[in-house]
Amino acid sequence: MLDISGDRGVLKDVIREGAGELVTPDASVLVKYSGYLEHMDKPFDSNCFRKTPRLMKLGEDITLWGMELGLLSMRRGELARFLFKPTYAYGTLGCPPLIPPNTTVLFEIELLDFLDSAESDKFCALSAEQQDQFPLQKVLKVAATEREFGNYLFRQNRFYDAKVRYKRALLLLHRRSAPPEEQHLVEAAKLLVFLNLSFTYLRLERPTMALRYGEQALLIDQKNAKALFRCGQACLFMTEYEKARDFLVRAQKEQPFNHDINNELKKLASYYRDYTDKEKEMCHRMFTPNDNGSTVGEN
Repeated sequence: MLDISGDRGVLKDVIREGAGELVTPDASVLVKYSGYLEHMDKPFDSNCFRKTPRLMKLGEDITLWGMELGLLSMRRGELARFLFKPTYAYGTLGCPPLIPPNTTVLFEIELLDFLDSAESDKFCALSAEQQDQFPLQKVLKVAATEREFGNYLFRQNRFYDAKVRYKRALLLLHRRSAPPEEQHLVEAAKLLVFLNLSFTYLRLERPTMALRYGEQALLIDQKNAKALFRCGQACLFMTEYEKARDFLVRAQKEQPFNHDINNELKKLASYYRDYTDKEKEMCHRMFTPNDNGSTVGEN
């Protein structure tokens, strides 16, 4: 096994190689883990049973020194087995009643993803003038990190918090001017954030804002099927059936076999049919003679 700590206090055996950069200090990590005592098949601690693991920040949310050192040696997608000696785990006292004193523990850890939150937080704290001193690639990287944070929060159904992260990314992109030959990079990054914001406002049941951001996306890419779909959903939410149909038909033209688009068109047809039936019923009631021979509304 590979000696991570230099004193054989943390040993590592890679089960599946990862890819990309190593985890950075102060990053927020998304991991699956299980901890085992010697000669035990059942873990004493595990988060593998959760549907969505919690994002944990190095230096704050991870209490085992060995796990922190181990994570700093990992890449995205990597699966590894670690042995933590007591100094790097639960110490001389252990953690009664589960962990006896002076116990070496085994952990299997899978690094699903990590976000360099420290870099993003420091950059966002700078003034606009200070941010302008950095190259465009730095701004795009930080904006992408903010968007990834938003995506994680969205998957946790924390839509308001996701919106805040997306808007931070958008503010960075709006602030930054780029030379003509690089403007397409900024526009591509904005497009993704506009689509995220449109979907998030739909989940927050604010269709007017969802439509606004969907239309902003269409200013960048007028044939973007996802943007057309989001605008159609927003209009349907607001019972603007003609506009909803226009957007959804345009989306279907771009992606004829998209299951979600076709289902939304079916939903629109059903809603519109119910709407016209109710209108007919209302008109019928208005012009049906009463017992005295007059119609409803007639003086």
